[in-house]
Amino acid sequence: MTTTDSEHWLRVKGRLRAEVGDDIFLSWFARMELERIEENTAHLSVPTRFLKSWILSHYTDRVIACWKAENADIQKIDVSVRSAVIRSALPKIKPVDTIEPPRGLRLDNGDVRTAFAPVSAGHDALGGSPLDLRLTFESFVIGRSNTLAHAAAKQVAVARRGDPVMFNPLYVHAGVGLGKTHLLQATTWAGNNGNERKVLYLTAEKFMYGFVSALRTQTALAFKEALRGIDVLVIDDLQFLQGKSTQAEFCHTINALIDAGRQVVIAADRPPTDLESLDDRVRSRLAGGLVVEMGPLGEELRLEILKFRVAAARQYHPTFDVPAPVLAYIAKSVTHNGRDLEGAVNRLLAHNKLTGQPVTMEMAEREVRDLIRPQEPKRVKIEDIQRIVARQYNVSRADLLSSRRTANVVRPRQVAMYLAKTLTLRSLPEIGRRFGGRDHTTVLHAVRKIEGLVGNDAMLADEIEILKRQLQD
Repeated sequence: MTTTDSEHWLRVKGRLRAEVGDDIFLSWFARMELERIEENTAHLSVPTRFLKSWILSHYTDRVIACWKAENADIQKIDVSVRSAVIRSALPKIKPVDTIEPPRGLRLDNGDVRTAFAPVSAGHDALGGSPLDLRLTFESFVIGRSNTLAHAAAKQVAVARRGDPVMFNPLYVHAGVGLGKTHLLQATTWAGNNGNERKVLYLTAEKFMYGFVSALRTQTALAFKEALRGIDVLVIDDLQFLQGKSTQAEFCHTINALIDAGRQVVIAADRPPTDLESLDDRVRSRLAGGLVVEMGPLGEELRLEILKFRVAAARQYHPTFDVPAPVLAYIAKSVTHNGRDLEGAVNRLLAHNKLTGQPVTMEMAEREVRDLIRPQEPKRVKIEDIQRIVARQYNVSRADLLSSRRTANVVRPRQVAMYLAKTLTLRSLPEIGRRFGGRDHTTVLHAVRKIEGLVGNDAMLADEIEILKRQLQD
């Protein structure tokens, strides 16, 4: 590319900016680059397929006109997609081509072809959230607690444009560090590889930022049109979605996508019915798809994850070895989540490399001591409270939710509301909604009623203690 071509390109960008305005230019053209000029064609590149598609479908004529104003020989443009991967500022690690998994380790397709250097990808014009090359289906260790979620995500990822959508939306929920983000990013990576679909990964925070920015810069219509042109919309950490207008736009977006036969994949730390901050319509739409819970990592799965992490580290540090008893100890002791397991391996590796001493049980006990956390109490669900109270008092769950006011139903209903308030973090309005749409004042009355009776009625106090034990065991 000649100096003259570069100067022409700078002036073309200046013309574009003057015509469309700063906001649109920064959204769609800031990352466009001139690769070369051949004959009558300007060959341009952008970092993502989505950006290429959007520019070609909305701005081709305008870009050509700007080129012609600077160079009358240019009659057409060609837009290609350049690599969108940007390596992080962490120390560079050589990519892994093939890793032999430890014996007994079952990965998604039997091999481990992935890279382990953290990266981020500016993978769409909407400011998609960063992706990590490590988080692929190949590096996802499958166990009893995540088999269904993995299978559903894989089904979404391998589908092609025009295929019937099996379940929509796919909603995955789990606690922190159990693999939700891994699955969503794996779906994004796989979905963007060769099947001509536009797959966009956004955190809820990024969605909110994009929507608010679009409102502020008066480009909301373009933002909405861009979102609704996505084939697969992947939203992570939905529990952080705040604001009535943002929630309304989110609801309109997923409705438009689902109605158009596009796929929506969502992850959160709780099921849709427990997202109290979301509008009822949003919760209802989310619950109408496939809702899958990823449970806690069992000891066997924790051990397999540890083996995988050690095998990956050994590719770069061949002398790094963790004895089987040490791995078994960590798998048994570090129970909170997968991130703690990865942290444990990193600590052992760092100690081994920095001191030159082999990994021993004594070292492991010392290095992972703060990762051994007390077992969290069981999270009690309102549905469980209703089920157990109904069984205790020989009524149905439907009775508890109904408007019946007979004595044999009112007291169990009040007990269930009282337990919901004392054993969960749900608000009074949310509890009322879960008990047949009752007002929060009804729940408050029930709670105060049972609190007053417990102090004077030993039999009722004993019944409630029995119910609490059943719910917390």
